[in-house]
Amino acid sequence: MTDTETASANGIAARYEETDGERLLTFSLDGREATVAQNVEGYAMLKVRSGPNGDELERYYGFDMALDHAAELLGVTVPDLPVPDGAADMGM
Repeated sequence: MTDTETASANGIAARYEETDGERLLTFSLDGREATVAQNVEGYAMLKVRSGPNGDELERYYGFDMALDHAAELLGVTVPDLPVPDGAADMGM
C-alpha cells in the first residue's frame, strides 16, 4: 500500500487505499461492503465491487454514479457516504 486514508459518518466506515495497481474506496456498514475501484493512474472507468476483492458488478465514468451504486448496495443514500479527501477526484 502506498497510501491509506479513512473517514466515518452515519455508521459507515470508509477506507481509501492506493495499491500498486488500483485506487480503492471501500465503504463498510453492518458487515456489508461496497468498493469503488479505479486504476492507479486515475483515468479509467470506475468499477463497483462487492468489496475490495469482490466481483465487479458494474462500471461507470462518473464518481457520482459509482457512489450511487455503492450506496444502494449498503442500503443508504449518497449523502450518507463519507468520502476521504484522497478519493474525491476519482472518476473521469
